[in-house]
Amino acid sequence: MRRMTPFCAQPVGRRTVLRTGLALGAVEIASPFPIRALGEEPVKIGMIEPLTGVYEKLAEAEAGGARLALEEVNQSGGILGRQAQLLIEDSGNEIAVGVAKTRQLIDGDQVDFILGNVNSAVALATMQVTAEKRKLHIVTGGHTDEITGSHCSWNVFRICKTTTMEANAIADTLVEKFGKKWYFLTPDYVYGHALQAAFERKLREHGGTWASDVLPLGTVDYSRSLMNVGTYRPQVLIDIMGGEDQANSLEEIVRFGLVQDMAVGGALFELESILAVSDAARIGWWTMEWWWNQPDIPQVKAFDEAIRRRTGRAASARNWFGYTAVQTVARIANQEKSMDSVVLARALQGHTLPPDVALLPNRVFFRDRDHQLMSPILVGEVHPPRGDPFDVFTARAIVKADQAAKPVEASACRLAFPN
Repeated sequence: MRRMTPFCAQPVGRRTVLRTGLALGAVEIASPFPIRALGEEPVKIGMIEPLTGVYEKLAEAEAGGARLALEEVNQSGGILGRQAQLLIEDSGNEIAVGVAKTRQLIDGDQVDFILGNVNSAVALATMQVTAEKRKLHIVTGGHTDEITGSHCSWNVFRICKTTTMEANAIADTLVEKFGKKWYFLTPDYVYGHALQAAFERKLREHGGTWASDVLPLGTVDYSRSLMNVGTYRPQVLIDIMGGEDQANSLEEIVRFGLVQDMAVGGALFELESILAVSDAARIGWWTMEWWWNQPDIPQVKAFDEAIRRRTGRAASARNWFGYTAVQTVARIANQEKSMDSVVLARALQGHTLPPDVALLPNRVFFRDRDHQLMSPILVGEVHPPRGDPFDVFTARAIVKADQAAKPVEASACRLAFPN
């Protein structure tokens, strides 16, 4: 579907442009503020996401959370008294496309900030552009360690966890409950390789053994890989595939009857993917970076209800990533009364998210040495719905961020701010 820019009949391809007073999906947002003087530019926030392909649902959820935050920001007075505008471009999981769209947003559209990407490889590539252009960049959902590790940059902050944090949070539980002989189904790009490597480090600590199949994005037939799994007879089958690939692989795992002989689990079986599979495939032990059912945190309910009104489903971690990114750039700019990227990046070092943005227990903050958001990880079981149709995960443990992350002293990140 082609989307159109507001007040204009020219198509912009796979782009969404949103600001107060314009359409939010099919819902108009009425602005409580007077129209600004003619010619005053809005604050522009660019977002790069894989809106087509196997991560489409995850990308749309991040964009949906960003749209909600944009509405709230504008209803609260905008950014430095100006209304904010969100321009979303489709990377299609292609590095070259993501880089080109980032340059287009910065050079052509003159955006003030960049957000995204679900795809870690695209996120890493676009970071080079934003550093060159000196734009504050919030990575929403790319998990590979390098983003806040060896490839870190003064202007880049990350919302989601690292692959090391994900593996560290759940690996001991999987070993203790099920055993230390594992088999990996791994997507063939930087995130998959990084997450498997992180799990391997934990297995070595336990003297474990493993084998793996590395599969391209968009794999449809998993039969050969699952025959390899059956031959190897692991105690745990770790499914690292993501988005549609994870949904398809889990359905085939169930059809092959492997769940009778081994446990299934890993990191990140996300709400969008759980909802895409049958009840029979809603199984296993996994991590969640955020969950909608946190009764001890009152601010979570309002966020979840706002997402449900817009989408008809519960809020997800991906919604929270996009929401937190927009709220972060808006609030830090208003706090510092500045749009200068260096000023804002320095202010975000060690910055603690307020409760209505953090939406998680304990202190949630950006670590000053590597710009990684430090927030807890939920570990638990996925299951068919229990009452609420979105009650498909039960947290069994909350792992603190500093327990899952590498000590900051061990980080490969070396930040260098421009003069």
